[in-house]
Amino acid sequence: MKKIINRPADFVDETMEGIVAACGDHIRFLNGDRRVLISGYPVKKGKVGIVTAGGSGHLPLFLGYVGAGMADACAVGNVFASPAYTKMAAAIRAADSGAGVLCLYGNYGGDRMNFEQAIEDCAFDGIRCRSVRACDDAASAPKENAGKRRGVAGIFYAYKCAGAAADQMRDLDAVAAVAEKAAANTRTMGVALTPCIVPEAGRPTFAIAEDEMEVGMGIHGEKGITVEKLMTADRTAGLLMERLLDDMPLPDGSEVSVLVNGLGGTPAEELFIVYRRVARILEERGVKVFMPHVGEYATAMEMAGLSVTLFRLDDELKELLRAPACTPFYTNANK
Repeated sequence: MKKIINRPADFVDETMEGIVAACGDHIRFLNGDRRVLISGYPVKKGKVGIVTAGGSGHLPLFLGYVGAGMADACAVGNVFASPAYTKMAAAIRAADSGAGVLCLYGNYGGDRMNFEQAIEDCAFDGIRCRSVRACDDAASAPKENAGKRRGVAGIFYAYKCAGAAADQMRDLDAVAAVAEKAAANTRTMGVALTPCIVPEAGRPTFAIAEDEMEVGMGIHGEKGITVEKLMTADRTAGLLMERLLDDMPLPDGSEVSVLVNGLGGTPAEELFIVYRRVARILEERGVKVFMPHVGEYATAMEMAGLSVTLFRLDDELKELLRAPACTPFYTNANK
């Protein structure tokens, strides 16, 4: 596959330079460090800081949600690789304004280990931290082992609600409770049609036949739960919804936000075709949809495919979801 890049070894740093050059009114490097981004908006004294981190290759995850009303800082790793704990610690220190820091990230081994070390280091500076991990990928572990599930596109909702709670000047425990509540009410499942190519590897992350699709594929190319013959958009939406609703039943009268997320190589038109069917399935079940999101929110380089996320709402989460936010890759100013 052809790529428009310079040296593969420079891929991440040059991506970061381009993003800051284009979005300097939202974000900036921390002391010139191209692997730590902080919000360009003034930080309220006494506001809980929100820090995230993760590997590159998933734009707009993770750095794209740094800005007003969402995260305050992000440490960035190589493609599909965790950042160093020193970068996470630098992000935590930069985000702290005296009220402590929530570390909100996906449930991956390297990120868990490095955040634990970073939090331990920052504790010596008197910075209190709480950790919340997104575990929304319903395909990656059975319901009874939900704590082992991967964090995928649904982490967007945790960023949005926790960021809004922090902006309301809630304390650290309260902001963490909102993030935990959002994460507990989020389920995601996706399908992959093609692999992707990590620039420095130069080869596909997996192989799949032209007439096949992998159900439950992870955003790093992790194996899914089944390989199926390529389905129509309606059948694909039906399969994903059946599995999601089995994992998180929604009684008549429930309200959700829906995220139909492109993995990097799927046209927006196809995402809307899938959303059309998802919306009808929910309507038939008496479930209302509030603030649907359709687009690219968590990609895997140029992988073709998509994921569907259901975010179960109550009055508090609904209020926090519609609170204003503005980052380089997300704004809800028109919602």
